[in-house]
Amino acid sequence: MGDAAEGARAGAKPARPREQALSPALLARVFHQPSLIYFNAVAEHLSVREAARRLNVASSAVTRQVAQLEDALGLALFQREGRRLKLAPAGEILYRHSRRLTGPLEAAVSELDMLRGLRTGTVRIGAAESIGLSVLPPLLDVFGRRYPRLSLDVAVVSSAEVMARLLDERIDVGFGFVAGAPRRIDIAVRRDLPIGIVMRPDHALAQLPELTLAACLPHPLAVGKPEISIRTVIEPFLDQLAPVRRPLVEVDSIRMLVELALRGHYASVMTPLGAENEIRRGELLFRPLADAGLPSNRFGLMVRAGAGLHFASAVFYEYAKQYFETIALPGALPHDAAR
Repeated sequence: MGDAAEGARAGAKPARPREQALSPALLARVFHQPSLIYFNAVAEHLSVREAARRLNVASSAVTRQVAQLEDALGLALFQREGRRLKLAPAGEILYRHSRRLTGPLEAAVSELDMLRGLRTGTVRIGAAESIGLSVLPPLLDVFGRRYPRLSLDVAVVSSAEVMARLLDERIDVGFGFVAGAPRRIDIAVRRDLPIGIVMRPDHALAQLPELTLAACLPHPLAVGKPEISIRTVIEPFLDQLAPVRRPLVEVDSIRMLVELALRGHYASVMTPLGAENEIRRGELLFRPLADAGLPSNRFGLMVRAGAGLHFASAVFYEYAKQYFETIALPGALPHDAAR
């Protein structure tokens, strides 16, 4: 009986992750196994299924490799919040440092491909929704025709998330709206866009000779939630009008602001970016707000300061800079006024 119990204990699976990390020598061997590659893929996409698709392996293989890495380190690298996967504190640290290890290797592979004349590689792009709805698709279309062997991986997220992903090295190039001078981020192209009201031409506000937030608040308004950059700009002005503020519709989507304006009941507080097609067709009208001291919303083409872009990203970045020098963003203020 004692032997059976001992055998059962011997056959039992140890608890994972282990309480202590492996020795540095053994960890070095682990880090040169596929586990770190699989971990980086899951950390980048926060999805085992998507990581498996990108790596062209089974999801079970990804799960197994990440579990082995967690066991070797003695720490959990991911956490689940409902159905969503997020990096645990240990995972954030490992991902930040592992990107610094794998980044130069990816750059070397891109340069070797360039030497062979293949010109392959992937550009990781982050863009605010209004950019993704308007000027980014034609840029990607033209770029893709010119460089058909380069892959483009695009994430449409908030402007704050664009900057966070740049700093975490999860994207190479960012398009978003910035307030002030963000640390450790270089802004190659700046354009200032006026903040105003998007509405149907038959809306009551369209008849006023001048629009201010105070004049608009008695009417049903739709505004972006705080995660949309424009809300940060207008929030102090809304707070000043708090005693007379009426209920607002708050959404986290520029497209929703456009759709609400098209229905006619609501007027939306936004820049013309993201609604330019409807404005051009005459379905919507944009009128800038005349509130004294109301700043514009500054668009920026961004990269991480000091980043050594690999071949594909460098080509796209230079092309995007030239592209934005040749087009006019809808409603953008003159360069001198923007400065």
